[in-house]
Amino acid sequence: MNEIAYWSLIHAERARLADLLAALEPEPWTHATLCEEWTVEQVVAHLTATADTGRWAWIRSIIRAGFDPAEHNARLLERKLGASPEETLEKFRESIALTIAPTKDLQAFLGEVIIHGQDIARPLGLGLTPDAAATVEVARYLAAKDFAVNSKTLVRGLALSAADADFETGSGPEVTGRLLDLVMAMAGRPEALAGLTGGGVSELRRRMS
Repeated sequence: MNEIAYWSLIHAERARLADLLAALEPEPWTHATLCEEWTVEQVVAHLTATADTGRWAWIRSIIRAGFDPAEHNARLLERKLGASPEETLEKFRESIALTIAPTKDLQAFLGEVIIHGQDIARPLGLGLTPDAAATVEVARYLAAKDFAVNSKTLVRGLALSAADADFETGSGPEVTGRLLDLVMAMAGRPEALAGLTGGGVSELRRRMS
C-alpha cells in the first residue's frame, strides 16, 4: 500500500470518528476513556495535535518536555483543547484532511486513530467499526514493530489469529478473536482480553499487568 492510500484511510477514520463525536451530548465529553486518565475531549484534542505535528515540531516538543512522553503529549493536547466540546470537535474536523506526520510510519498513525476511536467509543457503549482493510494493516504493523506502544514485544511468543479477517501471526500459545479486539490487545488495552480466547490469553493478561 502506498502513501496516498494510507492517508486516504487515515482521513476516512478521522471522519468516521468525527461523525460519532458530533452526535454526543455534552456530558459524555467528560467521560473516562480506555486511554489512561484522559477524558473523551482530551483524547480528541490529542488526535488533533497528532494530526498537526510534523517532525521538527515533534522534536522541539519532546525536548521541551525533557524527553518525557507523557508531558510531551499533555502539552500538545492542551493546545488543541477548545473552550467547549463543540470547539474541540471543530478543531478536530479541521485536522481531518491534513497529511502531516513526524515520521513515515503511516500505519502507526492510522492505528492511532483506530485505537483512540475505540478508547472513546467502548466505554460509552457506542459502536465504531473501522474499515476492515485499515484494521488489518494496523494489526500487521503492531505485530511487527514496537513504536508508540511495545506491541511486538507484548505478543512475542504467542500465536494470534483473527476469527473475522485474514490475519495470523506468531507461534506459541494461541490468542484468537475479532481482529479489532486483537488490535486493542496489542495496543495494551486489557479490556480487549474479554473478547479473546485461547491458551495465550492468560499470558497476555500477565504481561499487561
